[in-house]
Amino acid sequence: MATNPLHVIVGRLIGKTPAALDAEEQRVLATMQEKRPVSRDAADVADDVATFGDRLSDKVAAVGGSWSFIIAFSAVLVGWMLLNSDVLTHWGHAFDPYPYIFLNLMLSTLAAVQAPIIMMSQNRQAAKDRVAASLDYETNLRAELDILRLHHKLDHAVLARLEALEAKIDALGTRLPS
Repeated sequence: MATNPLHVIVGRLIGKTPAALDAEEQRVLATMQEKRPVSRDAADVADDVATFGDRLSDKVAAVGGSWSFIIAFSAVLVGWMLLNSDVLTHWGHAFDPYPYIFLNLMLSTLAAVQAPIIMMSQNRQAAKDRVAASLDYETNLRAELDILRLHHKLDHAVLARLEALEAKIDALGTRLPS
């Protein structure tokens, strides 16, 4: 494996043996050998491993953190208070009169359930960010290695051209009269 020219170049450029490369570097090396792109969409990679609970927490966080939820929830609260303070109290059937103890219980329960779900979504977003950073590293490493390989090839081409010119100059020098 060490005789592979790509391993030799990568070993020289990264400064590691092929066995010492981490998983990201090995993926980059494999894609270079197969001559295929290394870049992938971080969202797709994260979604591939998402569980039902992950997707549900994302949806709850998306709904719970929207203006439509805030407006609708405010309307429900105002409706609840009007219903129990004015409409049903008028007929003596208010099921949760002021100070709205049942409403407070429901709000506390909603907050107690919604907060951990939103935190799960935030943890999932942090995991997506880590995946994105890892994929960015792979892409950047691939680009850097490709650029360094091109420099290496250009250096060899320039050296070969210089040697050919020196040989021509030497050949001309031997033919010139002194």
